[in-house]
Amino acid sequence: MNKRKQGLKYILFDVVGSATAWTLFNIYRKRVIESNLFGVDLYFTPNWKFFLGLVFFTLFWVSLFGLVGLYHDPYRKSRLKEFGVSLGITIVGCIVLFFVLLIDDYVVSYQNYYRILITLFLLIYIATYLPRLIITTRTIHQIHSRKIGYPTIIVGSGKKAWGTYNEINSEKISQGFKIIGFIDVPNGEKPPQLLPMILGSADDLNRIIEKHRIEEVILALNDESPQTVSLVINKLIPLNVNIKAIPGMNDILLGRVKLNRIIGTTLVNVSFDLMPPWQANIKELLDFVFATVGLIITAPIALFLMIAIKITSKGPVIFKQERIGQYGKPFNIYKFRSMYVDAENNGPALSNRTDPRVTPIGRFMRKTRLDEIPNFVNVLKGEMSIVGPRPERQHYIEQIVRVAPHYLHLQKVKPGITSWGQVKFGYAENIDQMVERLKYDLLYLENMTLYIDFKIMIYTLLTIFKGKGV
Repeated sequence: MNKRKQGLKYILFDVVGSATAWTLFNIYRKRVIESNLFGVDLYFTPNWKFFLGLVFFTLFWVSLFGLVGLYHDPYRKSRLKEFGVSLGITIVGCIVLFFVLLIDDYVVSYQNYYRILITLFLLIYIATYLPRLIITTRTIHQIHSRKIGYPTIIVGSGKKAWGTYNEINSEKISQGFKIIGFIDVPNGEKPPQLLPMILGSADDLNRIIEKHRIEEVILALNDESPQTVSLVINKLIPLNVNIKAIPGMNDILLGRVKLNRIIGTTLVNVSFDLMPPWQANIKELLDFVFATVGLIITAPIALFLMIAIKITSKGPVIFKQERIGQYGKPFNIYKFRSMYVDAENNGPALSNRTDPRVTPIGRFMRKTRLDEIPNFVNVLKGEMSIVGPRPERQHYIEQIVRVAPHYLHLQKVKPGITSWGQVKFGYAENIDQMVERLKYDLLYLENMTLYIDFKIMIYTLLTIFKGKGV
């Protein structure tokens, strides 16, 4: 499956559909509305205003559809949900366009305004939703008939896992799971037929998921201990996979099971979606805008700091270091150098308020957090966000995970220039303080909204102005 190609297919048909709707709408305005207004038959002739409107109209609708997530995960779509989302966003978009572009139109009576609005809605909805419905329906039929499927592994190696495998493969209407193999979780007797399909243990999850490009993980554990379940979940959360589980009778009786399908094997989503798709898309857009504006506004300060760093100590102006980002992927973070070049000759070491490795200008930059201005470049590269848990080095992550395995939950999101933990706790000087700060970042994950992001940014600015960064 080629997600990029499938997503572009939706975008292409929306471009064609919205362009067609704009053309037909202008013909309608000329032939019906304006002809009635002036009492003569008028014919539509394209001009530069039409083509300018065509570009705006098309970009407006494609951006709006993308904002609400209609291009997100193009192989996993529900026609019913897509119908509702398409209907709602088309109504909102038409009302916006009516007041922005059409409210000043000359009309015979106010009834013509209603006709214009209804015509605009019908044209754009039919021209964009119908092609989308056809593509989605065709894709769903391919999934149901097993022509395409999601590479899947089953975590478990007992009777429950084997039963799940057989039940999925015997479905007349496939849910799309293309099972590659099993992850061994030692507990009791293993069915002999299952043994050749064991790909490895829970410790090998990262390697197996990357090697086989796994998209779906099904938890089919028997009666494993809470520690084993926690271990598996902690390893899966930071990975870019969809997690599903076989519900137990206790879960059903306690009302914990929420289904989104009524056919096929009973599976429940282990959901870790932290923000609604539209908020996540706005967050990414704001990251790009704020990073661009931030680089422009801080350019004079950055120039002064670069000169000061260069003349006060030897070494490069920009400090580059490998950190671990979203889904456990490493990236190079950029900062203004605040330490002497030989600061870590004896190995990695966390800094503190009286650290002799920090240069005089570096101490000022750390108090005001101006050393992090180059982080905006990481944001523009898509490696970081404005707000998110601060990224750490693998060296320290390994130590934190020994004490607090749930630290890996933070890798579900992009790391940030500032975070709730940074605002509430500040810089950590040892592993214990890192673990203490962790609870604030986990609280952020549980409460991620654009509102919370804005509050964190405001408090960060206050910290910078007060010089309390360290």
